[in-house]
This record gives sequence, C-alpha cells and structure tokens, in this order.
Amino acid sequence: MSLLDVNNVTKAFGSLVAVRNVSLSIEPGELRAIIGPNGAGKTTFFNLISGLFPPTEGTISFDGTDVTQLPPQRRVVLGMARTFQITEIFPELSIAENVRIGVEVAGGYRLRPWIRKAENAAIQERVAEILELTQLAAKAGRTVGELSHGDQRAAEISMALTLKPRILLLDEPTAGMGDQETYEVTALIKRLHREGYTIALIEHDMRVVFNLADRILVLDQGSPLAQGTPQEISTNEAVQAAYLGKTA
Repeated sequence: MSLLDVNNVTKAFGSLVAVRNVSLSIEPGELRAIIGPNGAGKTTFFNLISGLFPPTEGTISFDGTDVTQLPPQRRVVLGMARTFQITEIFPELSIAENVRIGVEVAGGYRLRPWIRKAENAAIQERVAEILELTQLAAKAGRTVGELSHGDQRAAEISMALTLKPRILLLDEPTAGMGDQETYEVTALIKRLHREGYTIALIEHDMRVVFNLADRILVLDQGSPLAQGTPQEISTNEAVQAAYLGKTA
C-alpha cells in the first residue's frame, strides 16, 4: 500500500482551475519531486496534500485513511509535516530553542505549567538528536535571525522533524540560495532520505531535482504533464518544451 495516494484532484477558485485531475502515489521511503513552470499549480497541489485547501474534486488518502476533508492539524497528527517557501521560524530565538518548542508541542507539553525532570531530560535528548541529524549542533546556541538563509532553512526542517513525520513535504527548500547553501541543504535532504524519511519536494533547481529524486511529477498549467524517473523526465520532449526551455 502506498503511503500517500492522491486521486484525480482538482482545485478551482471560481472560474480559475489551478489544479486539474492530478494523481500521485508515494511509497514509504521514496523521495518524490514535483516540478513545473511558474504558475503550474505546484504549491496549490501541496496545499491540497497538506490540507490548507480542500479539493474541489478527487480524494487524498494517507496510509489508507481518507484525509480529503481533514484540516492541516489533523494531518500533522497522522504524520504529515511541511515547510514553506518563506521560512517559518522564530528568528529571535536560538536554533535549540526553536527545536525545543517543536519537541514540546509534539510531546504534548505545550499546555503544561511545568515539566518533570525526567521529561525535561527526554526533551533535551530529542533536541540534541535532531540537531545532530541536521548538523546544526555546533550552532545550537546561535540566534536564528543571525544565520545564513541555508542554516535558517535547515533549522526549519529541524522543527518539522520534531513532529516525527511519516512524510516530509518541502516547498522550494533551496529557493533564494547560492551554490554553497544549495549544496548544504541538498546534502541534508539526501541524508534524511538515507535515514528512511519519505519526502516530497517542490523544487525549481533541476540540479537538485535530478540529484535527489527517485521519481518526478511534472505539472504544466495545473495538469499532469509527465511522471517518471529523472532519466525519463530529462529525455521527455514535452517536458523539455514546457519546462526546460528546449524544443524537440
């Protein structure tokens, strides 16, 4: 059984159809990329998966559960975690404090007036584990607002990991980055994939996509144009014409 099954979803905003009859299945442990020209409907499609928008038509299932009408917070409980194009973190806090907030929320401590010593030790251990995985341990005490864009993105991904996601949705994780930052974030995503995380990402940088993805879904004007391996997509004439700027 696939972990995520999206079946013929359509999203219309009045007369504007942003996503039309798109289907997608993601297996556990897979890294799937979603690409397409500007305005292709990629972020709208992610919003449907994560529950920010309900589909006009179609269904979405997560690990066999129909989540089509579930709000985002219910999907998070089931195991979906998402980052956004614009980094969502607390810039005035340190990396460790940002991650600790996520760990406390995930552990159900956010409404507790106090935390027992043993619980606090477990929280600290989880924070350290995540920072080690994302290679931010050496910068744990630094204020997030002072960090490079790449480190801020890594901090946001760290917060998403506090939710122990069964699928991690990354929206343009390398947007606005230079070559070195892109390399570092790509290496982080690759490391998470090796650790067994199931990942779906929207990405504009084809170097990143072809380096990371097991399979790729291409959208064009809201509709599916092609699906396949990086090799299949790179040689697809329709994709070359619509997205890569090449002609047959």
